[in-house]
Amino acid sequence: MDQCFIRTADQRAILDSVRRFVDSEVRPRSAALDANKNPEDSFSWDIVEAGDKVGLRTMCLDEEYGGMNADMLTTSMVVEELGRGDLGTSVIFAQTLKIAKFMQNVFTPEQKERVLIPFRDDPRAILSICSTEPDNGSNSIILHPAQYQTRAVKVKGGWVANGMKHFISNSNRSRFYLVFMQTEFSKTLVDGATCFLLERGHPGFTIGRVHDKMGERLANNSELIFTDCFIPDANVVGSAHGGQQLKKGFGPSSNIYAAASILGVAVALYEKSLEWCQTRVQGGKKLIDHDGIRAQVAEMKMLTDTARCYIHHAASLGDNPSQGWDPIYGSLPKVFASQVAWKLAGWTLELYGGTGYMKETGVEKLVRDAAAFLHSDGVNRTLLLRAANQMWA
Repeated sequence: MDQCFIRTADQRAILDSVRRFVDSEVRPRSAALDANKNPEDSFSWDIVEAGDKVGLRTMCLDEEYGGMNADMLTTSMVVEELGRGDLGTSVIFAQTLKIAKFMQNVFTPEQKERVLIPFRDDPRAILSICSTEPDNGSNSIILHPAQYQTRAVKVKGGWVANGMKHFISNSNRSRFYLVFMQTEFSKTLVDGATCFLLERGHPGFTIGRVHDKMGERLANNSELIFTDCFIPDANVVGSAHGGQQLKKGFGPSSNIYAAASILGVAVALYEKSLEWCQTRVQGGKKLIDHDGIRAQVAEMKMLTDTARCYIHHAASLGDNPSQGWDPIYGSLPKVFASQVAWKLAGWTLELYGGTGYMKETGVEKLVRDAAAFLHSDGVNRTLLLRAANQMWA
């Protein structure tokens, strides 16, 4: 990240530490992990534990939970730097950071003691938030009057849950989960769903298939299966049937960190293109000395910087909502950043020619990673529709 985007000495020190972590722990492993045929083998506990040592799991939390109370702007910078090294690694930590902060904001004191203290002390504790189902993904984003197919029925002392979630980030590896289920069956997921807290190994709660993804492979996604799963009342987060209202507080950081993750991929593509064009000779001179190509590389720089400005603007307003927060900033930064990454992926392939199509250059991995966030954290077209509805309701 250019120094001009770093505002404080603390941010500079944090980002220096993150870059050292990426260079020493992530880059040397990422290509080999990505190449593993079994998706579960692409995940690395070594990376998670090394990240924990530099505070990456807990940095958003208060000091009592092992954090430094990092704001959204600083965290978005960290997430981008992680994405520049590897998208999957960025997703593992970005998901955990935003969910941990959300837990701190909405948990009761008893729930904080029960979850955030063990989370702080376990270097392998990562987190998942679980909404998406085979028939429900975009519905909850645009508040379509559907129902979650994962249902929890009220019984004495708690709830009995049945159903399945899928595509859930970190879910075969997480220790704690926030799961949204339909609990009022005469209503929709908008006003009849509840958020439940679960821990790995809870009776009736099992891991299903681990998805074999095209890119972002260092982060695992899987199915979660609930079979007559009894969940005590003490594990209701917020109020019964108030899940969607609770979820509103999660949205801004989710979109902003997703945008920062995929921006990191765009930056890596720009840097690869610049390096290639400064060394590759074609037509008797370096590619960068051809006017059209030099202009195209400049446009790459412009687009990545513009996406970063948009993300930082949204993050700053998220940290200080009284200064003019608009809900569209919970949708549009990720859309723009992912569009930039996808555009740069195509341009980088063109600049490298046949060499870029060969796996050994690393361009091929970045192209696969760039495709991930056209849909991840919300399909772009769905997020644009949500923003449009917010603008012209």
